[in-house]
Amino acid sequence: MKIKQHRTGFMVDGKDVMSILLTNTKGTAVTLFNYGLIINKFIVFNKHGESQDIVLGFDDFEGYISKQYLDSYPYLGAIIGRYANRIKAGRFKIDGQFFQVTQNKGEDTLHGGKEGFDKKAWDILSVNEEKNAVTFQYKSIDGEEGFPGNLVIQLEFRLTDDNELILSYHALTDKATPVNLTHHSYFNLCADGNDIKKHFHQMYASNWLEQDSNYVVTGNLRSVERTRHDFRQGKYFSENWDRDLGYDQSYILDKNYGDLTLATETTCETSGLKLQVYTTEPVVHLYTAKYLDVKKGKNNKDYDEFSAFCIETQHHPNAVNIPDFPNTILYPSYPYNQITIYKIVITS
Repeated sequence: MKIKQHRTGFMVDGKDVMSILLTNTKGTAVTLFNYGLIINKFIVFNKHGESQDIVLGFDDFEGYISKQYLDSYPYLGAIIGRYANRIKAGRFKIDGQFFQVTQNKGEDTLHGGKEGFDKKAWDILSVNEEKNAVTFQYKSIDGEEGFPGNLVIQLEFRLTDDNELILSYHALTDKATPVNLTHHSYFNLCADGNDIKKHFHQMYASNWLEQDSNYVVTGNLRSVERTRHDFRQGKYFSENWDRDLGYDQSYILDKNYGDLTLATETTCETSGLKLQVYTTEPVVHLYTAKYLDVKKGKNNKDYDEFSAFCIETQHHPNAVNIPDFPNTILYPSYPYNQITIYKIVITS
């Protein structure tokens, strides 16, 4: 299928903000912006033959840079980097040297700092119509948000005829630096677009990561056995959950490190849509949007708490401060690679 590009009429950092449309032979359509690599639309056909957009966002790009939205900023549909989730006190040590990065969540660092990769205009590096793929690139300079090293990141989005949106990440640095990338799309698989409490969710994880009062991972592992965190056999989000908070936790996947495996499956019975997430990453952060408060989203719909869920594939949060966790320091000559796949399946 032909990949379509057009200018939005906005510029960020002297670059045109572009809209890129990927479509496949099944009529699935994914719209991306090169600003923040936002997945703006993810349109599929449900079991009733109806066209349905399964991600939250705005009708036009302008919504993503409005003051009202930025004041309650929930990272709708954006790339997250240089480091996903939280870093305790915004401090870490590499090879004996301490670094202080921007603290933007109280005393901690969230999702890369005040202006992470989600607020950058990326270059469109290549468009491959044969693969039905587009590759973006961003050069994060040494010292950006306090992080060391010049980091060059590429992210390819590819839409297959099997209804897979494949995200392939690649990065290189010239100096040792923490890297932990993810994508922050908010999904709702039901056609009414209301809360996600009746979504049926299965996650292949036997342990979750303890957090402090500011949601920073402490380093302690907790078994999901006989707790509300056990999704191994599958259950509805609202089944024995915390009614006030929902879910906002990181789970360690039951897998061999680095293998591309099925991590989660989430289904809405009324639409017949199932989202399968495959990843090479060891962790999924599950967020059921407790703090979501967005006015006038698509079709002027307000997005409130529990109106979507996020499946954030990543390495262990705060691993830069927890030696027992898998390494998240990227060194020169050792490329960062990650693959995450969002696959849509129609159920009966």
